[in-house]
Amino acid sequence: MWLAPFMSTPHISAKKGDIADRILLPGDPLRAKWIAENYLEDVTQFNAVRNMFGFTGTYKGQRVSVMGTGMGLPSISIYATELFNEYDVQVAIRIGTCGGLLEKTKIGDVILAMTASTDSNINRRFTNNLDFAPHADFQLLLAAYEASKGNPNVHIGGIASMDYFYDETDSAQKLIQHGVLGVEMEANALYSIAARKQRRALAVLTVSDHIITHESMPSEQREKSLNAMVEIALTAALNG
Repeated sequence: MWLAPFMSTPHISAKKGDIADRILLPGDPLRAKWIAENYLEDVTQFNAVRNMFGFTGTYKGQRVSVMGTGMGLPSISIYATELFNEYDVQVAIRIGTCGGLLEKTKIGDVILAMTASTDSNINRRFTNNLDFAPHADFQLLLAAYEASKGNPNVHIGGIASMDYFYDETDSAQKLIQHGVLGVEMEANALYSIAARKQRRALAVLTVSDHIITHESMPSEQREKSLNAMVEIALTAALNG
């Protein structure tokens, strides 16, 4: 029987097999490039469509990919859907920065996102307006916890993925009342899509600024803090 050759998706130019079944998803495509250059061996680039760089290599002898997703829930939704549907990705770990909300979430700390709330309507389109509560995969979360055990600067709990970066409402105070650790713009969509596709997802985030105190991470601290996040995520991807 003749089978048509696999065609790349509208946003990813890779062929079948170019992308590992485990992938890290930073928002910034240049961060994906930095991770590939500094952490992976035997690297090949599989995507540059819209400059959303994607790479596959090995980490500690195991195959893993890394690719940018852009900013916001709609953008990561495009890439997560194509990676799950067309490239058989089984494990997707978002890595990125977030804004801290609570006093205990200091600049440079790492958050392992157990749940991801949102102010977006993106979930309701798939659930007939139900308030679906998306969460991380437990095995990935446990692997990330084990990788970070003993580090007092790692927190586990709920985050919120918000539509507006420059939010002028009092939503931060409402989130604080519910113990939400930090805010970002992508994890909720990744968790929801992974649930629908029966795949596994996690978000590992570095607190780069604080919503309440208005502190921000000094440039000299940024690389060290991002290293911790990347190493936790890679370890979870391999062991979770």
